[in-house]
Amino acid sequence: MTEILVRNAKQNEAKTLADLLSRCQWFTYGELFTNAYIERLIENYYNVERVKQEVTTIDKRWHGYIVAEKEGNLFGVIGGGMINETEGEIYVFYVAPEARGEGIGSRLLDFYTKIQKHTYGAVRQWVSVAKGNMYGIPFYESKGFIFKREEVSYGAAEEDEDISLVYSRRI
Repeated sequence: MTEILVRNAKQNEAKTLADLLSRCQWFTYGELFTNAYIERLIENYYNVERVKQEVTTIDKRWHGYIVAEKEGNLFGVIGGGMINETEGEIYVFYVAPEARGEGIGSRLLDFYTKIQKHTYGAVRQWVSVAKGNMYGIPFYESKGFIFKREEVSYGAAEEDEDISLVYSRRI
């Protein structure tokens, strides 16, 4: 079995990371949202310059990107920050389609949760998942996240029909 290394992303990986984020965005949401909406999300959040900046920014509000590497390739990414003194949130979390089911998501979530809990003092963790995302919803529920509410997704307008299901768990 090939070892999975979970670590902070490096600045020189910004292009590779942006490509992974974009590819996963299409895989996850291609059937849920319009092409124009997905393209707008990628342009706003997963462009190389923004990813490069976010790789090097690590603080309480944004913990940087944490990646899963296997055989020198990136197969997963997670990132987020603290939303108040005791609660953390996952803002972005993807595993490459070809690597799903290999434990990469679990490894990333465990690593990231330890950072939020032990470095930043989080006792609760939040995540928003697109309504209809049948990759993310069962995963989060299997990890103890409990549905709390629906809301319009961050960065979306009501006409985009991008509704998030908001989940939380104690950590």
